[in-house]
Amino acid sequence: MPPGSKKTPRISIIIRALNEEKHLGRLLTAIESQSLPNPEVILVDSGSTDRTLAIARRHKVKIVHIKPQDFTFGRSLNLGIRKASGEVMVLASAHVFPEHDDWLKNLVAPFADPQVAMAYGKQRGTDESQFSESQHFRKWFPDISNLEQPHGFANNANSAVRKSVWKAMPFDEELTGLEDLAWASSAHAEGYKIAYVAEAGVYHVHAETAAQIMNRHRREAIALRQILPASRFSPLNFLSLFVRTTLSDYAAALRQGQFLRQLINIPRFRFLQYWGTYRGYRDPAQPSSQLKRVFYYPPDALEPQPTPARPKARTRDKAA
Repeated sequence: MPPGSKKTPRISIIIRALNEEKHLGRLLTAIESQSLPNPEVILVDSGSTDRTLAIARRHKVKIVHIKPQDFTFGRSLNLGIRKASGEVMVLASAHVFPEHDDWLKNLVAPFADPQVAMAYGKQRGTDESQFSESQHFRKWFPDISNLEQPHGFANNANSAVRKSVWKAMPFDEELTGLEDLAWASSAHAEGYKIAYVAEAGVYHVHAETAAQIMNRHRREAIALRQILPASRFSPLNFLSLFVRTTLSDYAAALRQGQFLRQLINIPRFRFLQYWGTYRGYRDPAQPSSQLKRVFYYPPDALEPQPTPARPKARTRDKAA
């Protein structure tokens, strides 16, 4: 915390998870090595069928369950925060991991200012990330902090909120996405500060199928229409953004010596991104339960995952 602050606030970390066995252990181990020790950790699980819960039980984690049919991003966060005892709620995706051991300390430092309602940190891609998504991270999460940004943008993959403000203004449980943007915008409109902390960086791993990429942007577009009812996304917007971002990504790939490697991946990702957005602007304002299931749960996500077969012991040939 900055000089002159009285104490570090009590910290609770809320992690939303569904079938995150590949990434969760890395995040929990990194939390245990943070320079700010012993935060409360709460995992809100929405129906994992893999080893996610077993991995969580190896660590000092409180597990909270939400039924798949009840899941929304905002509802799962509200549930986890209600179970938490901290003053500052750190919100982390299960598939992120910190850049360094001061991530947590840096992320909560702005709360020394009582007017700060929310802070969020930098995100970067990994070798598993789509090239275009890594470019997106660099655009929206720069290397320079802004502890009093002039707008209500934030991202809950790597953020923190003041619980006392949340009590008066919980996350919207009906939005299909962008609950972070809606909350930060409302808090900013009420006169609170939203802080961006570049020094609180994480790596964000998105290993998505084509359908998942498109559906993520589709459900976020539905949410954005609810947050900003006057917003529009026309065929011209689709075409313009697709062309401009594709060309920008090609230029970045050329500078980084990845042009040939990313020749197909870049337009593929950008098409799925903006086609999903275009479709979302034409979907019903209140998606059906079937469509929500498509948005929140990949195919077979709620089916029990097969246990890897153990190799059979080799035996000597009886005829030998």
